[in-house]
Amino acid sequence: MNKITRKHYPASKLPKDLRGEISADALVEVQVVEERSANTKLQTLLENIRENPIAVGDTKEAVQRIRVLRDEWDD
Repeated sequence: MNKITRKHYPASKLPKDLRGEISADALVEVQVVEERSANTKLQTLLENIRENPIAVGDTKEAVQRIRVLRDEWDD
């Protein structure tokens, strides 16, 4: 996520729709944060999975442990 912060920024430099009722002589703190769409979040998740895949052995081992635990309840 991209984020920009400016402290002690002259309110006079802000567009009027952002300045609102703030005096043009005031100093303000401005933060601009890039919004991420759901598609971008999904894309990031997929990239993370590709970079850090679960090893096949780990998956088989996990499935086996789950089956053992499940089978204990059947007895």
